[in-house]
Amino acid sequence: MNETLLLIIEWTIKGGLLAFGLATGFAYTTFYERKWAARLQIRIGPNRTGPGGWLQPAADGLKLFFKEEFTPANAYKFAFNLAPVLTMVPAIVIMAVIPWGTQIDFFGRIIPLGISNELNVGVLFLLSVASVSVYGIVLAGWSSNNKYAMLGGLRSTAQMISYELALGLSFIGPIMLAGSLNMAEIIRAQQQGVWYVVYLPLAAVVFYIAALAEVNRSPFDMPEAEQELTAGYHTEYSGMKFSLFFMGEYIKMIAVSAICATLFFGGFDGPFVNTYPLLGPLYLGIKIFISLGLMIWIRATMPRLRYDRLMAFGWKVMLPLSLFNVVWAAAVIVFFNVR
Repeated sequence: MNETLLLIIEWTIKGGLLAFGLATGFAYTTFYERKWAARLQIRIGPNRTGPGGWLQPAADGLKLFFKEEFTPANAYKFAFNLAPVLTMVPAIVIMAVIPWGTQIDFFGRIIPLGISNELNVGVLFLLSVASVSVYGIVLAGWSSNNKYAMLGGLRSTAQMISYELALGLSFIGPIMLAGSLNMAEIIRAQQQGVWYVVYLPLAAVVFYIAALAEVNRSPFDMPEAEQELTAGYHTEYSGMKFSLFFMGEYIKMIAVSAICATLFFGGFDGPFVNTYPLLGPLYLGIKIFISLGLMIWIRATMPRLRYDRLMAFGWKVMLPLSLFNVVWAAAVIVFFNVR
């Protein structure tokens, strides 16, 4: 069979598996959040639908699928319908450059455990695609022709500008230490030494905080603050359009957890992963699971920041710390001879 056709089939299958895995992960991340938050707050959480409540995500999805959708009479309908897609699709596409393992031998054919593992500008791909999803939020706020939604969209724009700088600069440390923009090369460099969180602990913290702000997670959920803006940018959305926003948020949580694990915690690295490559996805999945648990813990325990303090924190604390991290990474290279 033609090699090009084989590659297309391979990419299609891996892309389909990734999309299915993320959709399933989204559903059960919501269940994970409700159960873990309930435990933290001494509640029970969902426990009626299915054994132990395990079918609750399926019930929620079915309800949203059949729920009637409303479109405001004065909405800009094309942008109104496009916004949920612009928010959700980049969250899936961003995972294309995350390596889930090394390679496996499948009936004599060597298959890498990832879609675009060896993309030489993988980090730039991450940053460029991640910045697209904010357009969906801004469009949703503007096109709804609703004042609360518009305020949510404006807040999201200001928040993205403030925290995107710190997020982008936190990538610089691992890039400098690995000497590559390739995500697979960054993992290989950590396999040959130590995980970069050892050299760059502050960069890992800055990345994680900025990532929470990027995905609008508490305490940085100002664009959808229900006490102030009803539901923010998705006030006018219902049914499947609302579920796409919901899906986009939770898939982005999974994506930033995978990126954090790749840059600072060795990605799929773990014991015996070179001998048994299929352990790679398991190790990365465990690291994502722990990161999601931390996000839920933060949401369940920390109050929302006041908007002016949120902006001041981004510009006066996060940005200087991220700039310091670049200098720190250079010092690590010089004094510890990392490369």
